[in-house]
Amino acid sequence: MEQVVQKSPADVCGLADAGNISLYAVIPNKKRGYRFIKRAFDIVASLCGILVLSPLFLIVAVAIFMDDPGPVLFFQDRIGREEGKFRLWKFRSMVINAEEKLSQLSDDERAEFAKDFKLKRDPRITRVGHFIRQTSVDELPQLFNVLRGDMSLVGPRPPLLEEREAYGQHLKKVMSVRPGLTGYWQVHGRNNTDYAERIEMQEYYIDHQSLLLDIQILFETVKAVSSGTGAM
Repeated sequence: MEQVVQKSPADVCGLADAGNISLYAVIPNKKRGYRFIKRAFDIVASLCGILVLSPLFLIVAVAIFMDDPGPVLFFQDRIGREEGKFRLWKFRSMVINAEEKLSQLSDDERAEFAKDFKLKRDPRITRVGHFIRQTSVDELPQLFNVLRGDMSLVGPRPPLLEEREAYGQHLKKVMSVRPGLTGYWQVHGRNNTDYAERIEMQEYYIDHQSLLLDIQILFETVKAVSSGTGAM
């Protein structure tokens, strides 16, 4: 098992201690067997997840509609594998006229949105929206994206179409695999990283992807969501 000598995103996040190096600094596994097992696991796990969570889906859908009548699902175009475009599924967490409210933001809010394509205190988010975002429940419909093959359970986060310029030449490498419902950046950096660190972490995953690393990320995702810090 080969150890990574140069500084990695794990070092940036303070995770490359003696107990973690063997888990993250694994030899890259890009063989056909890995890809086959990963896809098979995605299909089984996403299908089981959809069946088990279907009562929760119904409860969340009713809560969204009662809070702000309208569609309960939100569909957004994202950049996927090989830089193709796909439609990502989410539970709607914003008001119906979210695009109109975007034009009513203050200058500071516009600057913040232009930098990260999100707002820490977004006035467009509904009451139920705040809860499902904090708990990452809004991301669960992406299990259908995983089942369809648009995404994987673990992988780099699919960028918005508007983020293409921010990723620049790195986009080709980051999107050389299926994007993930969760991933290395989501559990280690989340919103506390800038674009450069975010891209570095996602490229680190591409270079070191393996079943061991995928399993570790899934366990850390459950841990982060359970603790209320979110991870998807």
